[in-house]
Amino acid sequence: MKLQNYFFLLTLLGIIGCSKSNTDKMSAPEMNNNQNLFYQIKTYTFDNEAQATLTESFVKNAYIPALKRQNITNIGVFKTRLTDKDTVNKLYILLPLKSITQVLSIEESLKTDMAYKNAGKEFLQAPYNKSPYRRIESTILKPFERMPFLKPSPLTGPRANRIYELRSYESASEEIHENKVDMFNAGGEVALFEKLGFNAVFYGQVVSGSKMPNLMYMTTFENQTSRDAHWKAFGEAPEWNVMKSLPKYQNNVSHIDIMYLYPTEYSDY
Repeated sequence: MKLQNYFFLLTLLGIIGCSKSNTDKMSAPEMNNNQNLFYQIKTYTFDNEAQATLTESFVKNAYIPALKRQNITNIGVFKTRLTDKDTVNKLYILLPLKSITQVLSIEESLKTDMAYKNAGKEFLQAPYNKSPYRRIESTILKPFERMPFLKPSPLTGPRANRIYELRSYESASEEIHENKVDMFNAGGEVALFEKLGFNAVFYGQVVSGSKMPNLMYMTTFENQTSRDAHWKAFGEAPEWNVMKSLPKYQNNVSHIDIMYLYPTEYSDY
């Protein structure tokens, strides 16, 4: 599909037009420094450690430098913090996007970037019977009105100890999903997270992904103990107990996925 036709189709679907309300709510400094109209989360899934090692080397030494040559900054790279519930090894890349079509322009620019091709040669030219990953999943998100930009974590403790909690909330229908998004924005859920110091990196509404309709958000904590204490405080907060009891916000989440991650040493978050 030609780039202009793809852009027109997304406009008809309302994906591009809906971002205007985000920028309208930003102050001038935010527009200049944090204008992220969309986010992309690329998730690599691995079958073994050899795949994970090769892919991370590619991401660190070829992919991220190439993106920065395209003036894309504030890129997050995270690894799975394995638990009994999450035993599959994954690598997550969080990208800020100026427009939905930048997903395509990034790939087009990479095709002519010889430094990228040379640095990533082993990964890019892997034989069919030695794939460097099981699969890649791409999720495109639109920022919430209440927080329309990515925010680096203020934490200063050791990265190896940090918990980056990535959550996905699915809903039974698109209308119910919009109700949950409203609960975060107008209902006060984001405000409560801010009050309790959850250090959110982003909140986003998925506009293209494998588990729609759903929203995703990422919060950060010094360690697991801090994470557990924060969620305990959230569950006991009067604001939350009033909010979750309101009739209009009942049954607006049908499934929750929780991923525990930690940042690589070259992540900007």
